[in-house]
Amino acid sequence: MSRRGWLLFVMMCFIWGVPYLMIKVAVESVSVPVLIFARTAVGAAVLLPLALRGGQLAGLARYWRPLAAFAAIEIILPWWLLSDAERRVSSSMAALVIAAAPILAVVIARIIGDTDRLTPTRLAGLVLGFAGVAVLVGPDLRGGDPWAIVELLLTACGYATAPLLAARKLKDVPSLPMTAVCLTLAALVYAPAAALTWPQTMPPGRVLAALAGLALICTALAFIVFFALIREVGPTRSVVFTYINPVVAVLAGVLILSEPVTLNMLIASVLIVGGSVMAAGRARPAEDEAADDPRGEVVPEPRDREAGDGAHPSGRQALADAAGRADE
Repeated sequence: MSRRGWLLFVMMCFIWGVPYLMIKVAVESVSVPVLIFARTAVGAAVLLPLALRGGQLAGLARYWRPLAAFAAIEIILPWWLLSDAERRVSSSMAALVIAAAPILAVVIARIIGDTDRLTPTRLAGLVLGFAGVAVLVGPDLRGGDPWAIVELLLTACGYATAPLLAARKLKDVPSLPMTAVCLTLAALVYAPAAALTWPQTMPPGRVLAALAGLALICTALAFIVFFALIREVGPTRSVVFTYINPVVAVLAGVLILSEPVTLNMLIASVLIVGGSVMAAGRARPAEDEAADDPRGEVVPEPRDREAGDGAHPSGRQALADAAGRADE
């Protein structure tokens, strides 16, 4: 990898590893609608002109239904659930629960009819991942804040499900205009609630910095850097950083917010991240298995995509694939 490629890679490890920290700080003083509106409105304001300049918004009107559905289950609902949950749980806990999204994606894909064969490695990854989730959330479900954990799990389900919708209904839509449109829709949805809950006094400087960081760095700049990384190293290699994001999130919570790290969290992080790597790997389709192809060729998982933060590599792989096709 070139020096520029390494720089972009390191930037993405950080940029999509710190949103949980910034959300935790922001919800101290502003409502969830204000937080999400600020993030999506600024992100859309940066990305929409780029999409307009390339004429990439033309023809998107015929996709308005799947675009609206995708925005709802990828941004509008998950970002509410995640931000609300972080009012009561640590950013480290949130990041680790969301890191299980690739595991949930494999299960959901099987439920809706995916024909890819689950190899022993992928099955082992599912078992490890779910064991990690159980170790992580067990104490909170028994005596902590069970609703916050449910919100995080629902967020992970949204991140796991939206890519499947995109793979089936939005596979021909380039990633930049799709991201810009989805952020715009989310901003419009949250504008009324944000206006009603706008803070009466100026939030503290750290909260304003967190809001600005979420909007400018973790949303707008993140996608610009991500697309540049794809052009530099290719779609497949560009998403490796997603396995590092949860580690960055935990370290940020510990070092900046002094969040505690328990033995359960350490064990769970190894199980979830390791299980995600194994479960989200490439697999042979069932029909290829029946034919017993001696070359053992593999095909990617169904394409999916992501329009926000979160830690699910499958969604970023689809976004990378889409951006790679757009560059060709």
